[in-house]
Amino acid sequence: MKIQLPSKAERHSLFGSVTPGEKTKPTQKHKMCDLQNKKNDFLFPINKVGISNVKIPVQVNSILQPSLQTTVATFTLTASLPFNQKGTNMSRFTEQFEMYRQQGFTLDFPSLHDFVKELSERLVQTDINLEVEFPWFYERQGPSSGSAGLNHAKAKIEILYNEETGFSNEVTLECVVTTLCPCSKEISEYSAHNQRGYVTIKAHLSNDYDEQDDWKKALLDAAESNASARIHPVLKRPDEKTVTEEAYENPRFVEDMVRLVAADLYEIEWITSFTVECRNEESIHLHDAIASITYTK
Repeated sequence: MKIQLPSKAERHSLFGSVTPGEKTKPTQKHKMCDLQNKKNDFLFPINKVGISNVKIPVQVNSILQPSLQTTVATFTLTASLPFNQKGTNMSRFTEQFEMYRQQGFTLDFPSLHDFVKELSERLVQTDINLEVEFPWFYERQGPSSGSAGLNHAKAKIEILYNEETGFSNEVTLECVVTTLCPCSKEISEYSAHNQRGYVTIKAHLSNDYDEQDDWKKALLDAAESNASARIHPVLKRPDEKTVTEEAYENPRFVEDMVRLVAADLYEIEWITSFTVECRNEESIHLHDAIASITYTK
């Protein structure tokens, strides 16, 4: 049976659309009320106001292959607000992102420093906080076959800018490793249970940090080199044998992991303070095992 539909305008009316009313407010920007810049005593200053969950394609440089990669980054960008200003100018945040996107946004510290300093000047605010999270990809070969594939880790950069004190740079990397239970190995006649371990490292960088050091690789090495075994995207049978035996030869509690990783971070000169956490998804329990260390040099 064929349906006789009303016109599109009639359908819209049926579902609640109404005829536009008379427009009396100004349409030109200079005549519009600017509520954000209204000055008064608004009781409290605001520590952070801005925008979050902004997704933009960016470029990332890496010592590991692929050395230049395009990924999608998620930004949070905020500024402080004095007690006598009603609101911030949100459009300037998004305009800043678009300007950098059009010229090719690379997530290195010189570009990010320029970004936040320029925004501070545009907003006429003394401090800016930028957080950006992105997946970082790196090539990993099988230990025996050499078969290659891509792994990825969660990377994050946080930059605090203050007009008087300058820049503060903090980075975070979360990667996945294999850990094998020392207790299981010790008490069992044969075999030992293992699990995925999630290692999260947050590090504050010194002012003399050099981009040539590539903080992503340094933090990845600190986590993986102290684990029972590394994670691989491609494993042929000889690789699986190697990885399984390596894990058995290097048992690790979460307590062991955070202490060993902390020792490596302590030896990196351009890290001034750090937090390292390890979370094991236990294979013979429903709960996870966790440990963490925070240290300031």
